Amino acid sequence: MRILMVCLGNICRSPLAEGVMRDKIGKYNLQAIVDSCGMGGWHVGEAPDSRAQQVAKNHGLDISQLRGRKFSRRDFDDFDIIYAMDYENYHDIMQLARNTWDRQKVRMIMNEVYPNENISVPDPYYGVLQDYETTWEMIDEACEAITKKLQLNDGVQF
Repeated sequence: MRILMVCLGNICRSPLAEGVMRDKIGKYNLQAIVDSCGMGGWHVGEAPDSRAQQVAKNHGLDISQLRGRKFSRRDFDDFDIIYAMDYENYHDIMQLARNTWDRQKVRMIMNEVYPNENISVPDPYYGVLQDYETTWEMIDEACEAITKKLQLNDGVQF
């Protein structure tokens, strides 16, 4: 299973999601690959925002080695599931989809916890550290749900 986490700039939500998901995959000894990217290219090559790194560190994870990159159409070929952090990014990804197969891969991450509710993970960038903590909690909950699905399906696409 190849999973891609997508937000706007790839310095806040999606690197947190990548870090959380990688940690859960390791803890549960699952076979999956996780990456993250952003819809915009403003932060290509940059490390995650210092506040995202701090929240991850507070939870025992180091995401400092991650680097921002921009979403490309090739990601549809390279990943089995593409998780958008909010509806705007979901919409933008769907606009780049080449066909039905591409569109079937794209999901709102919080729908794993609250099916069909299309809840967005708020972008904490213009907020304070507590906003990053709230983002962490939402992402952790969603990644736990994804992990359970991976365990139940033994790595088969769901």
